[in-house]
Amino acid sequence: MKISFHGADRGVTGSCHLLECAGKRVLIDCGLYQGGHELSEENAAPFGFDAAAIDYVLLTHAHLDHCGRLPLLVKRGFRGEIITTAATRELARVVMLDSAHLQEEEANWQARKSARRGREEIPQPLYSMLDALNTLDYFGRAAAYEQPVELAPGLRATFLDAGHILGSASIYLQLEGAGRSRSVAFSGDLGNSGRPLLRDPVPPPRVDAVVMETTYGDRLHKSLKSSVDELYQAIEDTFSRGGNVIIPTFALERAQELLYYLREGVEDGRLGKSMQVFLDSPMAISATEIFRRHPECFDTEAFARFGHGRDPFMLPGLHFTRETADSMDLNRISGGAVILAGSGMATGGRVRHHLKHNLWRQNSSVIFVGFAAKGTLARQIIDGAKTAHLFGEDIPVRAHIYTINGFSAHADRDELLAWHHRVGAARIFLVHGEEGVMRQFGALLENTQLEMPTLGQAYEL
Repeated sequence: MKISFHGADRGVTGSCHLLECAGKRVLIDCGLYQGGHELSEENAAPFGFDAAAIDYVLLTHAHLDHCGRLPLLVKRGFRGEIITTAATRELARVVMLDSAHLQEEEANWQARKSARRGREEIPQPLYSMLDALNTLDYFGRAAAYEQPVELAPGLRATFLDAGHILGSASIYLQLEGAGRSRSVAFSGDLGNSGRPLLRDPVPPPRVDAVVMETTYGDRLHKSLKSSVDELYQAIEDTFSRGGNVIIPTFALERAQELLYYLREGVEDGRLGKSMQVFLDSPMAISATEIFRRHPECFDTEAFARFGHGRDPFMLPGLHFTRETADSMDLNRISGGAVILAGSGMATGGRVRHHLKHNLWRQNSSVIFVGFAAKGTLARQIIDGAKTAHLFGEDIPVRAHIYTINGFSAHADRDELLAWHHRVGAARIFLVHGEEGVMRQFGALLENTQLEMPTLGQAYEL
């Protein structure tokens, strides 16, 4: 029995872990590195294992940093089975196709740029739309929460609700081989308790070892109530100045949660009924439709709304802007609009256009409501950058900048500690966190054998 680490090791993105047991090779996630452009080399680098030798992929959830290299895995020879929940399968399809489309667009742009300079090289995308479509053929059994899946004799996986995004899971593995038995849990990304849309995270039974995320292992989130209050106040203050509110938004879960609270704000009279809200992200629009198809994943309160025929995401003045032309028209609005647009870290997508047209305006606001990795434009602005480089221009940052971390889809330090206490593993591998954060979190753990794997490092279980 062996485990090795091939992504999100002393870093936050690119989750990819390999388990070898009972003659099988099982990959847990195969995510894309995200951040600065320099990460393109990491994404294109060898995996550190033979893709064709992988028997199964267990996918914890559909965020790009967990599923984004699956098409590359297939392109390099994977012919096994991808197992995940039904909701994750639907969301992953949207995410991978969108990623492939963006990569093809980037390669085409680079090709035109090279041609203008008289160069002959033809840049290639990491993978194509066809590669992403081919990947869908390898999605096999849909895992139901708390129902064991037999992968092979001596190898059983159980998916447990992680409460992070729709369909997200922690994975509990029961292993037998060479006369030994072991239990291992992979936390995936853990959500917060008490959220209005999704159920609370469900910890696995006590295990021998756990691979655990540490994204916010060094801090506590603001309370959800105070975060919602701050959101409403920021919107009202911006409208009183005559500006727009730009919210870089993750398409999965964050966009839907914000729509939920904006609807509540209007219904409670805290936000004006005439407020115009634009969901300017084709992926987020598709994801919202998928959310509507899976109310079984929702918290009791949200599920009850569906049961009474009420859409928890719909509010007066809500507009879905799928078409590029409609998105461009939003830049003509000088004030009074809330624009939710991807990407959440401002590394690409339509939000960069809205930032270009609003960052320099003192009456507008930009509200960040999620994690921003090092090297991303979002992180630079949050850290106080005076200018933002967008489309060849340095745009001065004059807009009001808000960072409201109470909306995070990740558990904070105390939630992570409580989850680990219930799992009770004697050995813990910390992943999916910046190194300094991992060290702070690790110092809080007692009676455990602590590991902080580096890329490619392997351990016997």
